[in-house]
Amino acid sequence: MEIFKQTNFDFLGKKWPFIIASLVLTVAGFASLGIKGGPRYGIDFRGGALMDVKFAGPPPDAKIRAALEKNIKGDISVQNVSGTSHEVLIGTELKSDQELAAARAAMTRTLEATFIPQQAQGLLEFNNAGVGALADRLRDPLSRSGAPLSDSQLQDLIARIVAYRDRDQSGLLTSFDQLSAVSGVTPQVINVLKQECALAPFTVKRVEIVGPKVGAELRWQAVKATLYALAGMLVYIAFRFEWIYGAAAVIAVFHDTLITIGLFSLMNKEISLTVIAALLTLVGYSMNDTIVVFDRIRENLKIMRREKLDVLINRSINQTLSRTILTSGLTFLTVLALFLFGGEVLHGFSLALVIGIIIGTYSSIFIASPILVFWQDFMEKRKKPSAGSPLPPAVAARRGR
Repeated sequence: MEIFKQTNFDFLGKKWPFIIASLVLTVAGFASLGIKGGPRYGIDFRGGALMDVKFAGPPPDAKIRAALEKNIKGDISVQNVSGTSHEVLIGTELKSDQELAAARAAMTRTLEATFIPQQAQGLLEFNNAGVGALADRLRDPLSRSGAPLSDSQLQDLIARIVAYRDRDQSGLLTSFDQLSAVSGVTPQVINVLKQECALAPFTVKRVEIVGPKVGAELRWQAVKATLYALAGMLVYIAFRFEWIYGAAAVIAVFHDTLITIGLFSLMNKEISLTVIAALLTLVGYSMNDTIVVFDRIRENLKIMRREKLDVLINRSINQTLSRTILTSGLTFLTVLALFLFGGEVLHGFSLALVIGIIIGTYSSIFIASPILVFWQDFMEKRKKPSAGSPLPPAVAARRGR
């Protein structure tokens, strides 16, 4: 399928605005990284705790942040999860491995003290309690109320209650009367729950904890994974085409990665494991786009021996233009939808892909391809009139030397 037929756009003639834009973005990104002391790493890389909390209503971000900053040292981040789920992501940095064990307890205690009424502070918080804690708390009160249960009966009843809370109410009860729908829950049981337990307006859905040492190791592994990917692609393209083609493709992909990281720094976005996954996806995507153009250049070198290299490259880019628009355009629309509607958890991943597809598409045309022309011009200026064929060899073959 071709959108454009027999186009003749002078892409290489318009290369300088794009090259200048790349230089400006690269310098701005490096300046931002230098001022901020490097990328803003997420908890995955710097170490810390991340808690996903669901509230009964819209989360009060300012109140949450103020309460946590009073009781927990280090940087505190509070981010709303987009949509109507009333969820918030609370992150805190951990300075040492000794803080790991106390991180979740400290965050949960702070939230309970902030959002549970003072008269209910001594009661067991129901929405975040497990089966064991509820059974221990309710065993004696149920016996005193005239509804004694054996240990197995009590465990079975509490398990049904917790299952109903987590499965049917998304882990968040707003009234104990809702438990009347659970088999075996009598009015006596509900009265005991009201006396012994409190309902916080939130529930902790998940907690992720990464130690500082593990974070530093993950950071180094991410750098190595990116460099290994680039090195492997350089070897592959140099073997399939020529080394200058491999160098041009790797420079273009490295350019895409650096600009994406720089823009993340300028926008003060975190670099997390999902962002690294997006960057590696971008490396493969951009490299594939560049190889398609290079492959067409190689084919045209065999049949257009007398054409100038810049004219031949322009023709090759025009011949692959429909393919570029179709693949890049449809992929861009997909990741744009993911960015707009994917929620906070996928925000960094989708943002990296949105930036990367835009940068990667134009770098294949305006960065990688001009490098071939620059290299040929450089080698022709260096060679003597009596010297042999200019490099790369494909150019010599095109000219019949």
